[in-house]
Amino acid sequence: METYSLVELAVERLRRDILSGRSDPGERLVEEQLTRRLGISRAPLREAMRLLAEQGLVEHIPRRGARVATLSDDDVRELYEVRDVLERHAVTTTPPGRDLSRLRSALESIRTATETDDRLELANAHRRFHVEVVALSGNRQLTGLYESILVRIQLYMAVNMRREAETARARDGVLRHERLFAAVEHGDAGALLEALNGHGARTYLN
Repeated sequence: METYSLVELAVERLRRDILSGRSDPGERLVEEQLTRRLGISRAPLREAMRLLAEQGLVEHIPRRGARVATLSDDDVRELYEVRDVLERHAVTTTPPGRDLSRLRSALESIRTATETDDRLELANAHRRFHVEVVALSGNRQLTGLYESILVRIQLYMAVNMRREAETARARDGVLRHERLFAAVEHGDAGALLEALNGHGARTYLN
């Protein structure tokens, strides 16, 4: 039980570092450094790294050790293009009068995480907000596919959010999502598509 709890601790700490943008894609994960920082032995650390690899957050390179997972620029660009297509289809097929309580809850989570400067929760809340926008279409297969795309690019979304935090006011991200929510609330598909298009998702390429 103690070993398992150490594994859980390592997974949680490393996952938070990665998804909060503190660790960049491709950054090496050195066992000696991590065992010292986390205060655990190699065995639970290696099990934690295995679990993170299953989640797509860590990758093992033969004879070079582990690193934060990476995608090529082309891979990321193509995934964002697929995301855009799915979003546009969902927005243009969403029927009127949908229950917005889950979307409103995600927006509130964005506000709270911004106020507390909780980078991991903010990344999770951003992702949940966009999934809820797509879920309003009522197409479960589309929503599942969309969420799988977000999981694959979540590392790059986290880096993008960290860079934005260094150059913009924290409140700017909240305001963007409030505009998205207002467009959904008013049933204005055109305004929603325009807001999504200007959402700054591709600044990771700059």
